[in-house]
Amino acid sequence: MNRFEWVNPSSLEQAVGLLGSGAAVKAGGIDLMDLLKERLIEPKRLVNLRAVPGLDRIEAGPEGLRLGPLVTLSRLADDPAVNGPYRALAEAAGHAATPQIRNMATVGGNLLQRPRCWYFRSESFACRKKGGSRCFAIEGENAYHAVMGNKTCAAVHPSAAGVALIALGARLELMSPEGRREVALESFFVAPETDVRRENNLGEREIISKIIVPPPPAGGRSAYIKQGEKESYDWPLAEVAVSLEQEGGRCKKASIVLGAAAPVPYRARAAEAILAGKAIDEATAREAAKAALSGATPLSQNAYKLKIFEAVVRRTILAAHGSST
Repeated sequence: MNRFEWVNPSSLEQAVGLLGSGAAVKAGGIDLMDLLKERLIEPKRLVNLRAVPGLDRIEAGPEGLRLGPLVTLSRLADDPAVNGPYRALAEAAGHAATPQIRNMATVGGNLLQRPRCWYFRSESFACRKKGGSRCFAIEGENAYHAVMGNKTCAAVHPSAAGVALIALGARLELMSPEGRREVALESFFVAPETDVRRENNLGEREIISKIIVPPPPAGGRSAYIKQGEKESYDWPLAEVAVSLEQEGGRCKKASIVLGAAAPVPYRARAAEAILAGKAIDEATAREAAKAALSGATPLSQNAYKLKIFEAVVRRTILAAHGSST
């Protein structure tokens, strides 16, 4: 681990002014410590956001939910303003990692964490994400890797909060020395075909200043389900968030997002189209679940994930609808 300067800004304006020239941001520090130890980053300066007031607020009102980037996953899971109207987000936060990590990990850090692919994390492999010419997972150990969008890089996106927030239509407010801008979270993440070296379009001198979730529509409900190898702190084999807008006993609009499926959270638009205008029951949920996996390109060791995803998509649709899973 390299030597670096540690700074404690007291305002967001001061924090963004300290970025650039090899600086890195510290929020909860969970992934940051791993990246430092694995020598994936060697910053000259760490900008600690813990002393910046207001970044850990949860505000709910008629205009929706406003989250500071330093809100911890444990607070997201337990706060009544989140756990209910934004059920999918509370469930995603509450099933991430371990209780100890959830008490430290922040929602901003969860969105920005880097892939957990062991080839990317190992100093021994110069994969495409590190400037190399190969994705070693495509022909290597790929049992936990992507089943979609995996031709350039097969790492899966690690953010559970990102999966739920995209399903809920969230936006990010980003701040830089030039001011603030808003971006839809779905377009914030960057696919490997666009730029294999990065996972999002956060600028070098930008910080997530706010996460904005619109209010649930009338008749809106959501759910999140994670499936791991064991019921503990495992990374998911499959995770799904579903948001439904229902009217007159039929689905008016659906948002279905898969995590651990692709290098970015995967929006299953074919499945959403199946549900549109229909009454949701076991048959329509099963049909949508099959459509969600259309176009999948499993690798040599992970085709088993397709059946798991199909089951989890079906169960999550029914959970969001309010039916038995």
